[in-house]
Amino acid sequence: MPAPSVPSTHLDLLDASVATLATIGPDGRPQVSGVWFLADDGVVKVSLNVARQKTKNLTANPAVTVYIQDPANAVRYLEIRGDATLEDDDGYAFADRLGAKYGGVDLRAMDGPDGRRVVVTVNPVRVNAVDLSAG
Repeated sequence: MPAPSVPSTHLDLLDASVATLATIGPDGRPQVSGVWFLADDGVVKVSLNVARQKTKNLTANPAVTVYIQDPANAVRYLEIRGDATLEDDDGYAFADRLGAKYGGVDLRAMDGPDGRRVVVTVNPVRVNAVDLSAG
């Protein structure tokens, strides 16, 4: 069975500036954070510093949800539930692409001298594209 994808009615939300990333913390409760992201080859990807709790959560439990709300229509949103895969981004290749989306921000400046990053790919298992204004 192919992985679910974002329907054409909600593809524009993949251009939003911020998504909400939900992971499962060590106490079993959700941890929710606003993140920068890119839609890349049909999947959502984020760049995370390895020292952050979000990264530790995903290493222990890859269950993840990405939520993107339409900034112009509060009852329209996209929810992507999935499993995360983490890959080292030692050369900051993905982080540089992500930073370019946000005006050329260098994510190295956020990481400090010992910073390391991973690319988190959200592999969808369920996509909920909701528009309550559509009737």
